[in-house]
Amino acid sequence: MAGRRVASNVNPAAVTPPRTANKIEHQTSGSKTRSAYQSSNSNNAAYNPKLILSQMLAMQCFHYFFFGLVIQVNHVIFATSITLDRIFSTKYLNFWSAEGWIDNYAVLLTFMFQAVLLAVIVEKSRKCLDFSVTLFFIHFCACSIYGGFPATWDWWIIHILGTIIMILMGEYLCSRKELMDIPLLTL
Repeated sequence: MAGRRVASNVNPAAVTPPRTANKIEHQTSGSKTRSAYQSSNSNNAAYNPKLILSQMLAMQCFHYFFFGLVIQVNHVIFATSITLDRIFSTKYLNFWSAEGWIDNYAVLLTFMFQAVLLAVIVEKSRKCLDFSVTLFFIHFCACSIYGGFPATWDWWIIHILGTIIMILMGEYLCSRKELMDIPLLTL
């Protein structure tokens, strides 16, 4: 009998909420869970470290590949020497000599090619600044390790100008690519 008294003292309405409130609560919590999942899923798609690192590695490799290719062409056309110093040191970049301008154009041409590669590899205009500055910083570190800190104004002016060209031209080409019409299947 004592068990019956305890069970009769419990109010069933207090234990079980009404069905309508319970239904609304489940719908609300379900939509919150669904929207939280969707936002975290979309954030994961926006931030993919493996993709970003592979894109940066591709950009850096193509940078040095094309830079070396331009130096080879300069060797054939202008009979300049082929050396790593042309890529990583400051002694060949000079505004006051003809040979210096050959290498200045090689640097600028390389950065212009990188702008085209931004549109192909990165494909997002909002990421062009990040990728361009990162490429410049890695190149600056490589130059500092190879030949010491770049202490000439010529090196800084030509590389910063090249980076600005890469950013502006890359953003333009990426935005053109983003605004292209999506082809639809004609039936």
